[in-house]
Amino acid sequence: MGHPLLREVAAPLASDQIGTESVRQLVDDMVDTLHDYGGIGLAAPQVGVSVRLAIVEIPGGATRYGELAPMDLTVFINPVIDVLNPATSGYWEGCLSVPGLRGFVERPQHVRIRYLSALGEPQELELRGFAATVFQHEFDHLDGKLFIDRIEDFGLLAFEREYERYHL
Repeated sequence: MGHPLLREVAAPLASDQIGTESVRQLVDDMVDTLHDYGGIGLAAPQVGVSVRLAIVEIPGGATRYGELAPMDLTVFINPVIDVLNPATSGYWEGCLSVPGLRGFVERPQHVRIRYLSALGEPQELELRGFAATVFQHEFDHLDGKLFIDRIEDFGLLAFEREYERYHL
């Protein structure tokens, strides 16, 4: 947090860029970073590259957010989110770009994602619940937004240690 690139709207990847060695290397670097820091999603601006690319990998199983369906590591190029139902629910979010903080954020819980795969193939995915929140959080990075921008009650922003002590 504080790096100006995190506040920029990222540029779309052109069709002739998709599948290039530089984009493959970017994805590889992002996967390494995601795994090194134990995250479930990462957007290219978080590693210093202002393009509309994100990766998500949800291990699944029982978590503090309930039982999650697993999602294999997936690359999302030039994603677009359509809110299918504006009803919201909230989760305590954290972020690799905002280390040490958690904040309660409410987001729509039924969305459709339209995107290009790592091979440039059009894809579509419909998500509900926590998974819908994960994608909105990651794709916010592509629009220069951080989860702290979405917090409505700053009484629900905490250092991780206090979050674990008082809000878990």
